Amino acid sequence: MFQKEIEESLNLLSKDWEIEPIIKDFILRKRTDSTDYIVKVKDVLFHIPYLNNAHKYILWNCYWPDCHNCCNRQGRLPLTSDDLITIGKGMKYQKTSDFIKRETIVTTWQEVGPKGLTTTMTTINLKRKETETEADDGTHVSCRFLDDKGDCSIHPSRPGVCYLYPFSTWLENEKGYARVHATFQFTGDCPGFYLAESIDPMKDVFLEYSRIIYDYNMKSNRTMQENFGFVSMV
Repeated sequence: MFQKEIEESLNLLSKDWEIEPIIKDFILRKRTDSTDYIVKVKDVLFHIPYLNNAHKYILWNCYWPDCHNCCNRQGRLPLTSDDLITIGKGMKYQKTSDFIKRETIVTTWQEVGPKGLTTTMTTINLKRKETETEADDGTHVSCRFLDDKGDCSIHPSRPGVCYLYPFSTWLENEKGYARVHATFQFTGDCPGFYLAESIDPMKDVFLEYSRIIYDYNMKSNRTMQENFGFVSMV
């Protein structure tokens, strides 16, 4: 079912953007020649796809403001404890508890990591629409904070997870130390992926996102410790 949704997203994306056939085949898992190329930048290990037959990496850049598809087709917006305070204040709530009660929803979902590890997450999420229910979780919804010009009306107080896009990230225990990992989200919703013979075009992006990703992981981990969410891995 998930692959069918990705194909539908790609077909919709292709109406407005030209997607390279090689990248489209990769996203649809039709290529068997990809390997995981790891780039360490600061405290983050980035996992970048390398296509052996094409001798090229799959890299990314952002086409904002011409594209805000990630906000038009948002899946969920999990919040850290810092987000609860920052966004609540930005929306003029005097009490964080009132913000949580009126503007958020609790959902549980599963993610399968690169090594086949299944992670079950229970988090407090910002409602993408005022009438959102748990049944809407994971479905494509246009974020209610996206204005007519394609800007985020609560920026820079938007959820930390929004700053991560198009990366997904996770922590691994390596000899007693927490190691932060990151990889691209290939959901078929972003037109910014391209092929390159080296990773040089993304060096500045890696540097910028290494800080964002590391900070988000620390905040997310603290959120779980403060009992604002729950995570289990099997």
